[in-house]
Amino acid sequence: MKKLLFSLSTLLCITVAFAQETEPASGFLKGDAFISGTVGFGTQKTGDYKANQFTVAPKAGYFVSENIALGVGLGYRSQKSDQTDSFLGTTYETKTSTFEAGVFGRYYFTPASNFSIFTELSAAYATTKQESNMDWATDFTVNAFDVEFAPGFNYFVTRHLALEATFGFINYSTRKLDIDGAETTNAFNVSLDLANINFGIIYKF
Repeated sequence: MKKLLFSLSTLLCITVAFAQETEPASGFLKGDAFISGTVGFGTQKTGDYKANQFTVAPKAGYFVSENIALGVGLGYRSQKSDQTDSFLGTTYETKTSTFEAGVFGRYYFTPASNFSIFTELSAAYATTKQESNMDWATDFTVNAFDVEFAPGFNYFVTRHLALEATFGFINYSTRKLDIDGAETTNAFNVSLDLANINFGIIYKF
């Protein structure tokens, strides 16, 4: 919930600032280039457990036709969690960080309109590293490849600025620990609940 409120408040502040432009709003055309991104953070606390999360994911794309945009994206996610053992008085800390890079393609149904629904197909390579001060835990690195399909929409509030949201996903992933003898794990996931809504901003050049 805190992540959602932060995302919405950030979008509102930026939208108000850019809404002072006098140019009318418009959509996308063939040859348009854009950058977009999402930033979010979240906190969780349950008893002696607490965690902080941070995510940033910039993208850049180009319309190769009236309805199709191709682009590249980067991503960084981090999480730090603390678990306190009330009996021993010891706090165990775990840090997880993920870097990813990928490509994406979007099909816009009404790109020239202020409001347009799109579908996005993306592929990305990611590496995740986890470190912990727990005596029984082992630090590890996981390499992963993901293919994901997600619907979304954008709404132009000025000629150059649009709000964006994607919701739900269909995902296929492969993961492997970076150690000798590790086996690859494959997974297929479908999520259509409201917990997987991501908000962002698009700037069209």
